[in-house]
Amino acid sequence: MNTDLQWMQAAIELAKEAGQAGEVPVGAVVVRDGILVGRGRNGPVGTTDPTAHAEIMALRDAAKTIGNYRLENCTLYVTLEPCTMCAGAILNSRISRLVFGASEPRTGAAGSVLNVFSNQDINHQTEVKGDVLAQDCRQLLQQFFKPKRVNMNPLREDALRPPDEWFDEIPDYPWAAHYVSDLPSLNGLRLHYLDEGRSEIPNEIQDSLNHQQITFLCLHGNPAWSYLFRKMIPTFTADDHRVVAPDLIGFGKSDKFKKANQHSFEFHRQVLLDFIERLDLKRIVLVVQDWGGILGLTLPMDMPDRFAGLLVMNTALATGNQPLSKGFLSWREWCQANPDFDVAKLFARGNKHMSDAETQAYNSPFKDRGHRAALHAFPPMVPEFENSPGAEISRQALHFWRDQWQGQTMMAIGLQDPVLGEPVMRELQQNIKGCPEPILLPQAGHFVQEHGQSIAESAVLYFKVSTS
Repeated sequence: MNTDLQWMQAAIELAKEAGQAGEVPVGAVVVRDGILVGRGRNGPVGTTDPTAHAEIMALRDAAKTIGNYRLENCTLYVTLEPCTMCAGAILNSRISRLVFGASEPRTGAAGSVLNVFSNQDINHQTEVKGDVLAQDCRQLLQQFFKPKRVNMNPLREDALRPPDEWFDEIPDYPWAAHYVSDLPSLNGLRLHYLDEGRSEIPNEIQDSLNHQQITFLCLHGNPAWSYLFRKMIPTFTADDHRVVAPDLIGFGKSDKFKKANQHSFEFHRQVLLDFIERLDLKRIVLVVQDWGGILGLTLPMDMPDRFAGLLVMNTALATGNQPLSKGFLSWREWCQANPDFDVAKLFARGNKHMSDAETQAYNSPFKDRGHRAALHAFPPMVPEFENSPGAEISRQALHFWRDQWQGQTMMAIGLQDPVLGEPVMRELQQNIKGCPEPILLPQAGHFVQEHGQSIAESAVLYFKVSTS
């Protein structure tokens, strides 16, 4: 048996003991010359000691066994990526090698949030290896926290929550789930969002260092969800920018109303405004398409100082002043005639380059008929007349983009879109102050993000210059 696997399994057994004791299930062992010299498991709750992490406990045990606080030629195995406190202790103890299981995207100090071990100026260097039995380690944590999360976020009686297993093993969606349920507008509903590439540098320090991390706020449309941005997120984060991509209520991993009539334009708009405030998003480049634009384009006028740019794709501002396009009216009629349409087939029809696994992933939030209320609600919810809900706020937004917008704009158009294609987008272009000639994608249809890598690459270069 592989030595690393053997000792990580020993750490997992200690993690199980921690979980049984009511502690977060993390375990660690220290090994020297093939002999186990230190054991540790999480114990902050039971010991009332915030430093009683598994790594610290194992280091203390090893130091007693060896009779020396210097643990040279030792390997530490731990089931979860160490935090900054534990990383510092590992370096100070002169551990030669660190092997960890699951990564920790919120506090990990071995590469996830920061990498303490990559600093060459520190007088000791520890070799690091991650992802050893990562799935086994992660499963322990998920099993431990799952009932706690359910209790902390009770499901409303008028809503449904998609099971986690609906999203297992979908391709190219490796990112950690984040949830918020205490926004005033949510009234107890749980909203899911992705939050990748977040800088830990406080805003005031960023400003003093002239740090220009952009937050790409990616808003999906109907019948998509945050999976739609999977081809753009890696490009944005690779250039050290942050990406926040929420699932609207009714979509993705977010809670879903049971009834279509519970959805409204103003509800979804207010949720997004509250969400931006809660996360205190700044230097935002708004990335929108379809309903992401119908709603999202009404946001910056309420908080203009937070927005630096706009990346707009195949969408519109529905002001009620002009008739809706024939393409959209046909789409709405089709939805009414086919209320339980297959989302995967819809994506496959307009995106021949997608694999079956990719198209089927779009069905993940809607596997049960009861979870499809938003798909029924959104087509008739587009403001059609001057007095339609959302029309007045959209007209105010139109004036903002035409007369007051101070940020930079980039537009991309999927030319194969029969609903919100080039004619609609050219009209929108004329109403956005300073909007340059758009990028035209001859092969792309309505869901432009399925060709999003090249757009993201262009956006990184464009907004790096325009927002500096």
